[in-house]
Amino acid sequence: MPKQSAGILLYRKTDNILQVFLAHPGGPFFKNKDDGSWTIPKGEFLDDEEPLAAAKREFQEETGQPIDGDFISLGSIKQKSGKTVFAWAVEGDIHHENIASNVFDLEWPPKSGKMIPIPEVDRAEWFDIVIAKQKINPAQIPLIERLINIL
Repeated sequence: MPKQSAGILLYRKTDNILQVFLAHPGGPFFKNKDDGSWTIPKGEFLDDEEPLAAAKREFQEETGQPIDGDFISLGSIKQKSGKTVFAWAVEGDIHHENIASNVFDLEWPPKSGKMIPIPEVDRAEWFDIVIAKQKINPAQIPLIERLINIL
């Protein structure tokens, strides 16, 4: 069964320029990857969890900061892996240098039996729309475009 995730596209306007907040996945797979590998803060949830509640929980787990406000549904997209991502936009402002992501254990190197702690997010940043579309996972670009159309 394809997995599902829920996430938040945080946005702000600075000097009349729209910016979005994106997260860079942690760990050795993404260490040297940049363009096309950033994402909205998001995570998987089960059918018995309300998607927006999951999105808020995942945002806090990946940034260390709670999120609240007037959430705007951006619908869903399907990633290359087949995973469906449900997303909401909300206006806000957080300091990207102050994120504190939760950590999980990963076997590294593969099949070594050695487990290392990996942050789900190793950094986050605010990007204007042009740069954000370069940085974000290509399947998530429609979320940014939907936000622009709504605003």
